[in-house]
Amino acid sequence: MKKPELLAPAGSLEKGKLALLYGADAIYLGGKAFGLRAFAANFSLEEIREICEFAHARGKRVYVTVNIFPHNNDLPALPGYLRSLEAAGVDALLISDLGVWSIAREVIPHMHLHVSTQANTTNYATVRAWEKLGASRVVLARELSLEEIRQIRRKTEVELEVFVHGAMCISYSGRCLLSNYFTGRDSNRGACAQVCRWEFSLTEKNRPGQSFDVAEDERGTYILNSKDLCLMDYLPQLMEAGVSSLKIEGRMKSIHYVCSVVAAYRQAIDACFADPAHYTTPKVLKNELDKVSHRPYTTGFAVHRTEPEDQVYTTSSYEQTADFVALVKGYDSVTDRVTLEQRNNLKQGQELEVLTPSGERFSWVLEDMQDAEGQPITVAPHAQMVFTAKGDPRMEAWALVRRLHPKEKKL
Repeated sequence: MKKPELLAPAGSLEKGKLALLYGADAIYLGGKAFGLRAFAANFSLEEIREICEFAHARGKRVYVTVNIFPHNNDLPALPGYLRSLEAAGVDALLISDLGVWSIAREVIPHMHLHVSTQANTTNYATVRAWEKLGASRVVLARELSLEEIRQIRRKTEVELEVFVHGAMCISYSGRCLLSNYFTGRDSNRGACAQVCRWEFSLTEKNRPGQSFDVAEDERGTYILNSKDLCLMDYLPQLMEAGVSSLKIEGRMKSIHYVCSVVAAYRQAIDACFADPAHYTTPKVLKNELDKVSHRPYTTGFAVHRTEPEDQVYTTSSYEQTADFVALVKGYDSVTDRVTLEQRNNLKQGQELEVLTPSGERFSWVLEDMQDAEGQPITVAPHAQMVFTAKGDPRMEAWALVRRLHPKEKKL
């Protein structure tokens, strides 16, 4: 059994570097065009070149999404863009449209091509067809069970990639028209308005001007609002099924989300691979997944057919048990001081938690704060304010500092 790749989202250059530092084997990202996350920061070609150099220096990989469903006026710029991605050092492209695939095969014939989940691949015959077209990997549809994945593995040779964590879209593997109809923003060209998270009511044709709540209480109902996917408990089954890459959703998510989830899955995958027969998810890792902004978790389609309990009917809001308050810029062993960049309001004397890129977690009290000029302060209220404090030798650069919510147990 081969250890599967841990594949993480990168919505910006900073998030991409952090995902790699926190344990991802590879990252996937979008350029400024031809991807399905138009509202992420996304990467310029210069930034793609930079992140490729950063990843390759660490023996890791970079995949770029070219997975929109293009219209005619999208196509003229595509060949030049594809050549630029190859020149930047990209390891593979994720493509969902057959026309884009054909153009890529023609203009960059040596590039590895992965079939995006938006292609809705749900059976081994389709995987075989993509194999014949030269696919290096197929990202399977989210709607498959573990048994279906096993069957596909037995009948195909190409690498298989599966989503294991993150937001679930109510549409079929992300191919949705709700956004187009409600807002004019094309979800299949990167501009989804997440209409499925809205609160809905019923109207009846013969009763104009009237609407009826589809709810049992005053909070309304969110009939298309799925819980978030989490398959950490099923890593042994995914490895046994022959999955090559385990994918985390979240190019629109925060630094806190990317680092925490990647670090947790890194530890879980390593532990499971070392002893899959006796693996159970450590409680500390489940707690890590609760600390980030998320909806309640579900196993999606992997274990059983989805049920009413896999939806959230009362709200579209998120929950979390910790707040990201600062990013460590560096530690000076001579002065025993740490330099921090503020990411949320924090005050002297607070008991905080530090998460390092190696996955280590420890408690730390914020003491002896000083501003950039060395003047004593007791609070860091300004966005991304740089300040120093009494440090801890374990506070390496890129570590996250978090404030746990009152109900969360301290380490």
